[in-house]
Amino acid sequence: MTVVCSIWPLARRKNWYTNWGELMTNRSTNPVILVTGSSRGLGRGIALQLAGSGYSVAINYAGNTKAADEALALCDAVRQHDDQQFHAVQADVSNADDRQRLLAEVLDHFGRLDCLVNNAGVAPDTRDDIVEMGEESYDRVVGINLKGPHFVTQTVARYWLQEKPEPLLSGGFCIVFVTSVSANTASPNRGEYCISKAGLSMSAKLWSVRLAAEGIPVYELRPGIMASDMTDKVKDKYDGVIAEGELVPQRRWGTAEDVGLAVTSLVDGDFPFSTGTIIDIDGGLQIRHF
Repeated sequence: MTVVCSIWPLARRKNWYTNWGELMTNRSTNPVILVTGSSRGLGRGIALQLAGSGYSVAINYAGNTKAADEALALCDAVRQHDDQQFHAVQADVSNADDRQRLLAEVLDHFGRLDCLVNNAGVAPDTRDDIVEMGEESYDRVVGINLKGPHFVTQTVARYWLQEKPEPLLSGGFCIVFVTSVSANTASPNRGEYCISKAGLSMSAKLWSVRLAAEGIPVYELRPGIMASDMTDKVKDKYDGVIAEGELVPQRRWGTAEDVGLAVTSLVDGDFPFSTGTIIDIDGGLQIRHF
């Protein structure tokens, strides 16, 4: 049984590479999935499902002690399968240097990357009416939710296209964007979040068109009202309307497991002719109903 969980040594984090061929020092023998923002919330559920299906997982987290502890705890929690590896990588996806280092560390540790799951995202610190929304909040949310995943995808796509590594996934390399029902549902008290997710949905479309001829499918998952730390503050608000079926016909909160199951199905190659598709994970929230 070979199960590895680690965090890259700090001394090596100060140096990353542009010559990807120099990084092939620790080859993984099974597919490697990078899940951004996966130390907690929906990302954690995605990582757990992928690990349970036998994949090696690179667990990305933001730069603080609590997140590092959560990432290591996730490594400890994943199910153990032969030849799996789990590696925690600190990186802020909104930062250009961090994005380059993120890929460098993944390649240095695993020797490969087979799928990118763009999950990292934040909500506004306060839900302000757009009349009062500040630029600092806008820049933070859009930087992490939209700019970050768009350019992480660019970094990974360039690596695949330039170096032409052989994929281990049966369906080849793939990319998954986790957006939100807010991509097409307006909430004026968290406008920056809606704008970021609407833009991310377009990013997914753009990448699906660009990479289709390269044999790299791109998918968008659109969660609805999900139980997570992001929605803890509004739990009481939604409990009643969910239970009554006013918003969600299936009458329950969505879970991280729901999203993880969908990601795993895409990574498994169950939708080989569906690049660019949007999969709603919302219990029927998107259905127009009375």
